[in-house]
Amino acid sequence: MATPRPSTVVSPGRHRFLSGLADLGMNFAVAIGGIFMILPFVWMVSASFKTTTEIFRPATLLPSSFNLNNYLDLFTRWPFAQWFTNSLIVAGATTMAVLFFCSLAGFAFSKYRFRGRKQLFFGLLGSAMIPFPILVIPLFVIVSNLGWTNSMVALIVPFMAPAIGIFLMKQYMEYVPQEMLDSSRMDGASEFRIYAQIVLPIVGPGLATLAIITFLNSWNSFLWPLVVVRREVSMTLPVGMANMLTAVSAGSARPYGPAMAAATLVCIPTVAVFLLVQRYYIAGIASGAVK
Repeated sequence: MATPRPSTVVSPGRHRFLSGLADLGMNFAVAIGGIFMILPFVWMVSASFKTTTEIFRPATLLPSSFNLNNYLDLFTRWPFAQWFTNSLIVAGATTMAVLFFCSLAGFAFSKYRFRGRKQLFFGLLGSAMIPFPILVIPLFVIVSNLGWTNSMVALIVPFMAPAIGIFLMKQYMEYVPQEMLDSSRMDGASEFRIYAQIVLPIVGPGLATLAIITFLNSWNSFLWPLVVVRREVSMTLPVGMANMLTAVSAGSARPYGPAMAAATLVCIPTVAVFLLVQRYYIAGIASGAVK
């Protein structure tokens, strides 16, 4: 006769206790990870109010006294306001152009059937695998022949329709019901009206995701602006900040304090953009998980 096995059923009280303990451990791990992630930003903001000597003093997180000298030097010794404006215009214009052209191309690839569609799309994806440094020289030759050097046009036009953005929007638009589009055509709606008033609101999470990615890439772009822009007043923030630390006269100390102030101000637009579209961005992540 087989010996009866002991019951392995966990009581409801013990189950709640174990579940609460697991949640507590998970929250603790996330909190520790969050602290390690935010600590460099806290130090950066704190260093923007310190002198250069105090920045390199060990074990001092907070400044001994808060002063705005670094911020004042930033706007008086360098054209930081002009750099900030240049970056804002370039990143904003690039983001708007990418959202328009990539969504339009994604709509065409997703909802229209034409000869060579698959070949064109795969060729487009293949172009995304080419490293950008390989394209810098031919792209610079084209821009130089057009007379666009030292202008914002050279920083915007080459990046108005990236292949990755077209691919992202095409994948989102695959989930737009074809029946909805057909019924709109039967009601007399034009193709552009269908795209603008029906398709775009449905793929809002995809647009928000693409907007964040594009704005961050354009805002932080360094290599291409370094190649195509030479005048100091035409520089964007990454190039201008690098110029701050390298263009130092002999015997002068590097302006680490103003550099920390500049880095603090540079983070503000990126955080603002994310806060503006985070609702759609999170909705996109959730809808992708459900799909």
